[in-house]
Amino acid sequence: MFFLTTAIDYTNGSPHIGHAYEKVLADVIARYRRLAGEDVYFLSGVDQHGQKVQQTAEKEGIHPATYVKKTTKKFSKLWEKLGVNYDGWAETMDERHKACVQSILTDLHDRGQIYKKGYKGFYSIRQEQFLTDRDRDEAGNFGPEWGEVTEIEEENYYFKLSEHTDWLKDFLENSPDTILPAFRKSELLNALDRNTGTDLCISRPKERLRWGIEIPFDTDFVTYVWFDALINYISFIGYKADPSLPVFDEIWTDRPVHIIGKDIMVPAHGIYWLAMLHAIGFEDGKIPQLLVHGWWNIRGEKMSKSLGNIVDPMELADAFGVDALRYYLVRDIHTGKDSDFDLDRLVMLFNTELANELGNLCNRALNMSQRFTEGIITPGGPLTADDKELQKSLTESTAAYRKAMQNHEISKGLEALNNHVVHCNQYAERMKPWELNKNLENKERLATVLQHLAESVAHCAVLLSPILPEASGKLAAQLNLPGLMDLKLDDLKWGLIPSGHQINKPKPVFPRIEIKPKED
Repeated sequence: MFFLTTAIDYTNGSPHIGHAYEKVLADVIARYRRLAGEDVYFLSGVDQHGQKVQQTAEKEGIHPATYVKKTTKKFSKLWEKLGVNYDGWAETMDERHKACVQSILTDLHDRGQIYKKGYKGFYSIRQEQFLTDRDRDEAGNFGPEWGEVTEIEEENYYFKLSEHTDWLKDFLENSPDTILPAFRKSELLNALDRNTGTDLCISRPKERLRWGIEIPFDTDFVTYVWFDALINYISFIGYKADPSLPVFDEIWTDRPVHIIGKDIMVPAHGIYWLAMLHAIGFEDGKIPQLLVHGWWNIRGEKMSKSLGNIVDPMELADAFGVDALRYYLVRDIHTGKDSDFDLDRLVMLFNTELANELGNLCNRALNMSQRFTEGIITPGGPLTADDKELQKSLTESTAAYRKAMQNHEISKGLEALNNHVVHCNQYAERMKPWELNKNLENKERLATVLQHLAESVAHCAVLLSPILPEASGKLAAQLNLPGLMDLKLDDLKWGLIPSGHQINKPKPVFPRIEIKPKED
């Protein structure tokens, strides 16, 4: 089973383009893995606890549960809009999650992995964590990334993180594929060196924070939001044998892939979570891979409310269409790297690669078949060198696509697919079916050319389906191949369209995006 998760979205706010990218990336990977013939379980959800949620709800004069239900709807509506098709949905208010978290806390406490002590120090309200001198800048100050910092003296419960850091460092150094892309691993190892000997505070006293899961062995405290939220990856697939959830052992059969942003690799996922799993008893072979993506920036700056440069993905989907947004999000960023959000490039990529290139291929393959051969796809005479080169292009592009997609490099996979589409259009320009149609003696040659173009459209529809499932379904319907979307990658071979097959009347699937000039 290929088990794929995304970081659950923190419900203290509204979804932005970074959230949309992460979910679309995960959806594309899940759909591709199914296309490759794998069983897939895709888990997503929302993180609903924490001090910031409590404070925001208090400002609005409502209960935190009411507030998070309202904000959760914003996220779920967006994922429905964007066609993000997850198999499991996690909400950390769920009683089943609460039971799992408390069971893990009790077990770790009983085994001496959790202890209580007093502490006086500085606390970041924004990050909801205690700070040390390691978190100060060169001038000795806590930087703006920590937001409001206050000094606190209180007792709390601590997880013996320090007992697992040596294991974690050794595991990471000897595991080349736990952190993807690999260049992110050095950042994590450096952070581990800085955190050696540090334990993790996993509670907050109720007098300061009530909106969280109670510590089962001391109900005067609630669980630290990160210790709570991270456990969703196992609680919602039936860990601790909840009969109302999927069977854990049938889903976590191998190393799952957690898709996360680079800002939550250190320390939450790369240190806390992996150490927690080790403490719980997970073997090294079951420790998840972390697929760490970069940020969407605006002119080199990270999007943030304070800068006023947040991009609303729902507005983009309404203005330009879901296909254009999904395509742009995975085409214009290399997995793991940062990218600048550029509305002009969203329009350009859609108009160039989909409306012009693929749209042109569909027009030539399907419209000309309707006009010149009554919609009948039939190969004609012997193959020419051009025909063989087109078939070779499809084989090579499909292989490059599969290699890239298997490595989660969606932009490279789409580049490989587009290379074949360009080859097909160049082939059409050389073969000139509109000229061949003028002479009855060219009937067989015309049929062969159109068959090669239509066959390429069929393959492109299948390969494009993880990225644009709705558009691919429309292409399959126009080709009159209802079973096309049920094929797997290994089923792809030349001859998807049988000889004598009748296609349906085509309609444009990728209409150009036209931007109206602003009025003076």
